[in-house]
Amino acid sequence: MADELEKSFQILKQTVPLMVKHQVPAVPTNYALWYTYASQKSPDLNQQIDEALKISAQLSESKTTELYRQHLADTQELNTWQLRQSLEAMLQELNQTMQDTRKESDQFRQNMDGCLDDLAKVEKEGWTLEEVMGLVRTMVQETQGIRKSTLSFNAALASAEKEIAQLREQLAESQHDALYDALTGLRNRRYFDEELKAMLAKGDVALLLVDIDHFKNINDTYGHVMGDLVIKAVAKKLRSLCRDGADAFRYGGEEFAVLLPATPFASARHRAEGMRSAIEKINVVNRLTNESLGDVTASFGIACSANGDSPQTLIERADKQLYDAKRLGRNRVMPLAI
Repeated sequence: MADELEKSFQILKQTVPLMVKHQVPAVPTNYALWYTYASQKSPDLNQQIDEALKISAQLSESKTTELYRQHLADTQELNTWQLRQSLEAMLQELNQTMQDTRKESDQFRQNMDGCLDDLAKVEKEGWTLEEVMGLVRTMVQETQGIRKSTLSFNAALASAEKEIAQLREQLAESQHDALYDALTGLRNRRYFDEELKAMLAKGDVALLLVDIDHFKNINDTYGHVMGDLVIKAVAKKLRSLCRDGADAFRYGGEEFAVLLPATPFASARHRAEGMRSAIEKINVVNRLTNESLGDVTASFGIACSANGDSPQTLIERADKQLYDAKRLGRNRVMPLAI
C-alpha cells in the first residue's frame, strides 16, 4: 500500500509541472488525462499527446476533450452536468408516479378496511348471498385498481432503467457531436477555431480555405441529397490527403479548412494543388437513383501566418485569396506566389 501511495505521489509530481508547462487549465478531466500521460499506462494516449505537442505547445480545449473521450471516458464520468440533468428529470417523473401510487394505495387501504368491517357484519347481521357477492365484487374491483396502479409504477421504473442504460451511449454521442460535423465526420468549426489558436501560439501555420465550386447549382439541379453526397466525397478526399500533422475541418456549408503546421508557402501551395487535382477526379453516384455527377471542382485560398497574426487576420487573408480564386474562374489555387 505504501509503495502504491509513493508511486502515485511521484506521478502527481510529474503531472502538475506538465500541466503548468503546457498551460492546461486545472479541471478534473485535465488532471485525469495528464496523470494518465505521466503514468505511461496508455501508450496510445502518450503517442497522440506527443504528436499533438509537436504541432502546438498548448493543446486546444477541443483536442483535450477528444483525447479524454477516446482514452478515459469509458472509465470516467462523461458529462456530470448532463447526467445530473437527465437523472433529475427522470426522478421527478418517478416521484410524481410514486406519489400518485401512494395516494391510490391509501385510498385502497381505507376501502379495504371498510370491506373488512363489512365482512365482520356478514355473520352478525345475517347478510344475504347477494349482499355478500356485492361485497366480494367491490373487493375485486379495488384490488384490480391498486394492481393497475402498481403495474404503472413498475413500468415507469423499468422505463427509467432503460433510459439510464441508454444515457451513457447518448452522452458519448453528444460529446462526439460537439467536436465533429455529423455529415462528413470531419472536425467542426469549433474544433478548427481552437486548433488554429493553439497552432498560432506554437509558431507558423498555413491555412487553406476550400470552397466547392457552383455548389448552389448542384443543389438546384440534382437536389440536396446529391449535394450532401458531394460534400461528403470532397471531405473524404481532403481527409485522405492530410498527412504530417495536417488536418481538415468542415468550416461551414460547402466550405472546408485545412491546417498545415510549420509549412512554408511553396509547400502549402503544392499540397493545395494536389488536393484541387484530386477533387477534380471525384465522381459522385446517388445509389438511390443511379444518377452520377462528375466534374466536381473546388477553389482554394492560402494564407501563411506572420508575426502578430491573430486567427481572425489569418482567416481574412485566406478568405480574400479564396475570393480571388472564385473571381478568376474557380477551380484554382490562389495566390500564385507571395
